[in-house]
Amino acid sequence: MGENRNLLVALGLSLLVMLAYDQLYLKPQMEAERLRSEQIAAEEAANPAGTDATLAPQGPAPQGPAASQDLTPRGAAPAAGADTSDTLTANMAANAANAPRIAIKTPALEGSLSLRGAVLDDLVLVNHRVSVEGDADKVRLLARPGSAESHYIRFGWTAQTMTQTTAQATNGAITPLAPAADTLWRADGDTLSPDSPVTLTWDNGAGQTYTMTIAVDDRFLFTVTQTVRNTAATTLTVAPYGLISRRDLPQGFGGDDMYILDIGPIGVFGDSYRHISYEDVREDGFEETGSVSWLGFTDKYWMTALVPDQTTPLAEAHIRHIGGAAPSFRADFVKNWQRVGAGDSVTLTHRVYAGAKIVGVIDDYETKHDITLFDRAIDWGWFYFLTRPIFAGLEFFFGLTGNFGVAILLLTVLIKLALFPLANKSYVSMAHMKKVQPKLKALQERHKDDKARLQQEMMALYQKEKINPLAGCLPIVVQIPVFFALYKVLFVTIEMRHQPFFGWIRDLSAPDPLTPVNLFGLIPWDPPTFIAIGIWPILMGVTMWLQQKLNPAQMDPTQQRIMNLLPIIFTFILANFAAGLVIYWTWNSLLSVAQQWVIMRREEARSGTD
Repeated sequence: MGENRNLLVALGLSLLVMLAYDQLYLKPQMEAERLRSEQIAAEEAANPAGTDATLAPQGPAPQGPAASQDLTPRGAAPAAGADTSDTLTANMAANAANAPRIAIKTPALEGSLSLRGAVLDDLVLVNHRVSVEGDADKVRLLARPGSAESHYIRFGWTAQTMTQTTAQATNGAITPLAPAADTLWRADGDTLSPDSPVTLTWDNGAGQTYTMTIAVDDRFLFTVTQTVRNTAATTLTVAPYGLISRRDLPQGFGGDDMYILDIGPIGVFGDSYRHISYEDVREDGFEETGSVSWLGFTDKYWMTALVPDQTTPLAEAHIRHIGGAAPSFRADFVKNWQRVGAGDSVTLTHRVYAGAKIVGVIDDYETKHDITLFDRAIDWGWFYFLTRPIFAGLEFFFGLTGNFGVAILLLTVLIKLALFPLANKSYVSMAHMKKVQPKLKALQERHKDDKARLQQEMMALYQKEKINPLAGCLPIVVQIPVFFALYKVLFVTIEMRHQPFFGWIRDLSAPDPLTPVNLFGLIPWDPPTFIAIGIWPILMGVTMWLQQKLNPAQMDPTQQRIMNLLPIIFTFILANFAAGLVIYWTWNSLLSVAQQWVIMRREEARSGTD
């Protein structure tokens, strides 16, 4: 029982550390970021020219050191019109407001893309809202350059100098060889939907035509087919690229990684999943010259990711922090140079994931499009071998009941049945331990001045009565990883977000909102989080207290007082955790109380007949 006590105390301390991290670090960081976002928005309202410094203006490219950061394969300087360095023309944000746009309408997404630069910069998730309130705003995933929440996606080409000069000078203007950030494209339609792809076209006037066919499915995957056709008499050398830019720092997040969740730049480079912290990107950046399956940015529930064409070699991929008046993060890739001879064309197909991280959707895309380790976009954690089966079990029971809260209850029963033999041995041992309590107390009084002798006599008594004092630890040892795996499922999977149970529980992934501290909402006062103990945490504390009463008392009065405090401590610690987790713990404790009571009564009856 000493080890049992230590495990409970260790678990309690672990939960306390997690709670303290949330209250003392994450929430202050998020509040600071909220204030910072408001400040940026105010500054941009006063100075609209301050834009998200990511793409480049048209015009001659810088040579020398500046060119090393271009979206251009190494070994050649970019040509006129290429997206150079990490600067975006101040006109991009201004042009975006007035540029023609293509509407996006799917069952899962709505928004638009700008024909000025062919930028996907306006996207809202139709089926997800920022809160459980019915009139809450829909979640915005992408926002236009220059906004406080700027987050956009763009594909393009960079051109190397041709074998002959083909750029025509007309009235002093230079015709660029490749489309740039403020190029105005023509479209063959006005709406992008699953049934209606849109093809964008741009002719550089020098014999080359660029087309970009964009298709979208009924979920979150865009397919972008880039083609360049060369009708000139000379050879064109180009390299396609793709990029995601997002404002520094992501909205509602302090900018550093959460202790229990991967947030920020991620991807699969070679055959390895990598998560790079925002802080590391700020300091050192990240570059990969080998194969890249996908890369992008992930939040807790949402993700934008580039999936480059896998049929042609990749020159480089980067994740970097771009400073300036409006700093941002950018994930990008650039393909190797493609030579397009006279009369020839080159076509590549890339994909973009922009949406909610729904497990089934992610898994389906991974299989269908052979995207390596795409399931790692959801942070299943160290207990992957438990987290995935637990999620699968919850989904199965949800399919039967239509309620994830009920699914948690049913899954708990299934787990209890799986652990029944182990728990049965544990509770039988506890019943025997309780039976010999008077003898243990007598030994304690007899050898209170000789601890070594006391331990010898106790071990002899345990052997005689066939008691294993460690047996009570086993169910808790097994349940700790189950507890954390379930916590991970409730914390990271969007399937649990805004899922109701019964009564006042409208979101199983959020804390129980109903507390007696403000008379269940009758008093118009929001109490501090650390004292806002909900109904379910209180019920959990009661069930823990009942279970403790069935256990043998500690021999040391001080240890017993500590054990008596554990239900209260756990009540306060778990009060701020997801309601689904508290429901699981409460229901599990209640089943344990019933199981333990039956076993102990059976053992007492058996002992009385012996």
